[in-house]
Amino acid sequence: MKKITAILLSAFMVLSLAACGNNNQNTVEDTLAETVAPAPEPADSSAESTGEPAEGETENAEISDTAEAGSGNILIAYFSVMETDGVDTVASASRVAVNGEVLGSNEYIAQIIQRETGGDLFAIETVQEYPTTHDPLLEFAYNEKADNARPELAAQIENPDSYDVIFLGYPNWNADLPMPLYTFLEEYDFSGKTIIPFTTHGGSGFSGTIQTISELQPNASVISDGLSISRNSVSEAERDVVEWVNGLNLNVE
Repeated sequence: MKKITAILLSAFMVLSLAACGNNNQNTVEDTLAETVAPAPEPADSSAESTGEPAEGETENAEISDTAEAGSGNILIAYFSVMETDGVDTVASASRVAVNGEVLGSNEYIAQIIQRETGGDLFAIETVQEYPTTHDPLLEFAYNEKADNARPELAAQIENPDSYDVIFLGYPNWNADLPMPLYTFLEEYDFSGKTIIPFTTHGGSGFSGTIQTISELQPNASVISDGLSISRNSVSEAERDVVEWVNGLNLNVE
């Protein structure tokens, strides 16, 4: 009888150990399934044509990699100065011809974004007028930056609190935001909102402007993966703009 009992006890212990081994294996596999995820794709780290560093545009904790906005209201605010001299509307630094209409480069991109999102357009305009010829405009913009000017805005956003997402478009002037953008970002409080930058440039990309936006709006979520378009590519940029907007996962209905 004791011999039978001993045999049964031994068999029970073997089965118990096997069951424990299977349970431990399932636990490890389940843990790996929950914790291992595909590595994120590296951000574009191409150097600027000016040779200047991108100034760590993802250092600020409030800068995000993607837009996680819901289906809230969207505003597309942009600053655009259309030059009238020197170059044609295909390779222009500041204008493009679309369906017989001549638009500022950032105005054109803003209109594509508006079409894709159904958001509201807002042109950031100033009381003062900017030169519309290339060299005088460059000099004017340089002097504004040197003076740390804050140009007065000519219009205000109606019900800014009603927007959850703000697309913000501007040209890269002197590796910086145009000074009207400083006025704009200092006059409005976009706390709790998502700011999505886009820019046109002559080779410098965003420079440090995304970091600057984050500093001027510390309580907003500023998207690091903005849209940067060379001035020579604006007329052919529609597909890139559409793909970029769709990739933001804005859940636009």
